[in-house]
Amino acid sequence: MQTQVKSGQIDTGGEDTIIAGCFESESKSNGAPLIPDNKLSGAVAPLLVSGDFSAKLGQAVVLYPQSEFPVRRIILTGLGRKKEITRERIRKAYAHAGKKAKELKIRNLAVLALEGDGLPIKLRESSQALVEGVLLANYKLDRYKTEDADQKDTLQKLTILAGKRKGIPAIEKGLREGEIFSWATNFTRDLANQPSNQLTPTVLGQVAMKIARENKLECQVLGKPQIKKLGMNAFLAVASGSEQPPKLIILDYSPPKQKNTLALVGKGITFDAGGLSLKDTENMLQMKGDMMGGAVVLATMAACAKLQLPLHLVGIIPATENLPSGSAQKVGDIIQSHSGTTIEVLNTDAEGRLILADALSYSRSFKPDAIIDVATLTAAIRIALGSICAGIFSNHRELSNNLIQAGETSGERVWPMPLWDEYRQFLESDLADIKNVGRRWGGAILAAIFLKTFVGNLPWIHIDIAGVDFKDTDIDTDKDYFYWTKGSTGFGARLLLQFLRDWKRMAKRD
Repeated sequence: MQTQVKSGQIDTGGEDTIIAGCFESESKSNGAPLIPDNKLSGAVAPLLVSGDFSAKLGQAVVLYPQSEFPVRRIILTGLGRKKEITRERIRKAYAHAGKKAKELKIRNLAVLALEGDGLPIKLRESSQALVEGVLLANYKLDRYKTEDADQKDTLQKLTILAGKRKGIPAIEKGLREGEIFSWATNFTRDLANQPSNQLTPTVLGQVAMKIARENKLECQVLGKPQIKKLGMNAFLAVASGSEQPPKLIILDYSPPKQKNTLALVGKGITFDAGGLSLKDTENMLQMKGDMMGGAVVLATMAACAKLQLPLHLVGIIPATENLPSGSAQKVGDIIQSHSGTTIEVLNTDAEGRLILADALSYSRSFKPDAIIDVATLTAAIRIALGSICAGIFSNHRELSNNLIQAGETSGERVWPMPLWDEYRQFLESDLADIKNVGRRWGGAILAAIFLKTFVGNLPWIHIDIAGVDFKDTDIDTDKDYFYWTKGSTGFGARLLLQFLRDWKRMAKRD
């Protein structure tokens, strides 16, 4: 898609459709559009006075100016009250307008930059947020549709109109960052939406190699013999039921003269049938997306390279299927993990924590300053927190606080959960060092306690995205999800990018 910034106003011309923001008025008599109403022949005022459009967040209206006006359509989008504006509200407002544009099959779209006095957000930040809103909302879940394969109804060009030339450099930076952040989310969505017969562990490894070449990352894809040599027996036990060979994907982003190293670990189960602890059909339908944590790590690594962030990052993605067969691991098996810790397997559907145990232990060999893992790990986290935010578990309070702040900025919110030692007793095994499941209650916490065993004393955050990874309803009617579309949400990529972009500031404060 083509993007650009150019100097212009709403009546400059040359655009098919323009999105313009409008602030909610403090009074009922008038509104505060970002454009003078006289430029639209007084069309805005009657909408505001009548109450048909009050510019609240979540409102959008399409105007069709008179024939002599040089623009075919104007989409007014409500921003709410100016004093309450945030990056997330901007993102949501322009996502709502972006969905209107998507419904109208608009290919050439312009957006008025959020310029003006009294805005508490910098022009670069507001530009990034509005670009994210439009691009995330225009994601299409149609990779395998044969009709309309030429995508004539897809957004082809996005222009930001700058009313003041001096603001163009800041807008251009925001546009570039908004594109990269949106790309990371939409790339994650693309991978997690692919069916498992198309995206096998081998194919995921090939995708990683391609993305690495395009973004100048180092990449290794290890096969079963190499994984076995590393002693990653928990990972191999999960993979033992599938004819598809497992792959361990290792990515490295290493800009010069960087001392900080962070390890990102992502769960890469390309299909989860539950193994011999078989899921029912309904609960299998979304299991093609059980590799979304791995997709988040891959997208984040590539996006960090695009942004040229000054950090050394190692990405580790253990990729396999979890299927039942005559060779599959069995309930009651005991396996020795990469760290040497022995694990009693009481449920083969608790497989994500097994592959992560080996990957987390292996990540310690890179001597990182911190480890972050991302996984669609437990249904229990959705029961605990619903589908608004992800749960996080950490042994480092400041690291956790900084991720929470990154969530507020990116709109991918997270909430801290406990890791109290009292929970460890429920994972005690009579036969091994630890068992992979405990009692039913507090399931997300017990899974995190299990993972904590394999990170040692290193600062660590576990992000359980199982409550926010997938939407299977028509969320255009759900006001909480302005820019999430059907299928995978891609949750976590922008969260990690924001967290990593802020890392230098964090490091100075520590």
